[in-house]
Amino acid sequence: MSFSGNVKEELARSTIKARHCQIAEIAGMLSCLGKTHRENKKFIIELETENITLAKRYYELVKAAFALQPAITIQQSQHLNKNRMYAVTLTEQEDGMNLLDALKASLDDQSEKGFSVSDLLLNKSCCKRAYIRGVFLAAGSMTDPEKGYHFEVVFRREGNAAQFMEQLRFFGIEGKLTTRKGNLLVYIKEGAQIVDALNVMEAHNALMELENIRILKEVRNSVNRKVNCETANINKTVHAAVKQIEDIMYIREKMGLEALSPALEAVARLRIEYPEAPLKELGDMLNPPVGKSGVNHRLRKLSEIAQELKDNGGKEEL
Repeated sequence: MSFSGNVKEELARSTIKARHCQIAEIAGMLSCLGKTHRENKKFIIELETENITLAKRYYELVKAAFALQPAITIQQSQHLNKNRMYAVTLTEQEDGMNLLDALKASLDDQSEKGFSVSDLLLNKSCCKRAYIRGVFLAAGSMTDPEKGYHFEVVFRREGNAAQFMEQLRFFGIEGKLTTRKGNLLVYIKEGAQIVDALNVMEAHNALMELENIRILKEVRNSVNRKVNCETANINKTVHAAVKQIEDIMYIREKMGLEALSPALEAVARLRIEYPEAPLKELGDMLNPPVGKSGVNHRLRKLSEIAQELKDNGGKEEL
């Protein structure tokens, strides 16, 4: 199962004892997938989904909050994937009206694009959490954190998307809004904010898994940065040493190292003999010893002499 599926499985197993929170979670689900229509002169409320976890959760919440027995029908999806579609329906008009009354909604507020949700249902922090959980169960998804950080929820009504973002903001989470294929998309791409969202929904197992992955990624990235930095420094040192030896060999060929001052000759011979030695070690080998900066100065001087020789066609200036 995908990481997103695991999150939903965990959310669907959570226990809600308070009826007001059960209603808030139902409202979140219906805001994304709820539909109303009339059938044989009866008013019908329906939630249709391919996700059996969501269908079971909605059924159980309606049964617990309203002591109702929704009907469940299963049919083949009309889409190319041919997945099963689960429709959880309240077929009795009185049941539907009772549900609307509890949601503080009217028939005028509903459409094929989901239910509108009254802010009166979301006054308490616990109800906000339940609502966010219901929305994610109905229309949310998450990318596997091993591949990247991406949390999103699809809405069909602008008001519902704005309301969801407002509830996230209450917990310090900033969702962003975009459009895709005619739908509205609220998304989060920052790992820390996604962790906060999981905490709000009380998906604690998924939260710990995500945090572990984040820590491993940060450690891995830190190690890679250090290795890259050290590799760059080593390459720089090696290239510098190669250039120094090339210059010294050119000087030896064109004028001889004996023509150099004693200080420069000593450094030149040590660099040829110990091509991989760092500057500090070369300085310690000199008599008397010289510091790193002193060795570097002498090597730069040798480089200048080599360049002067090249500029003069390999001949020493008289």
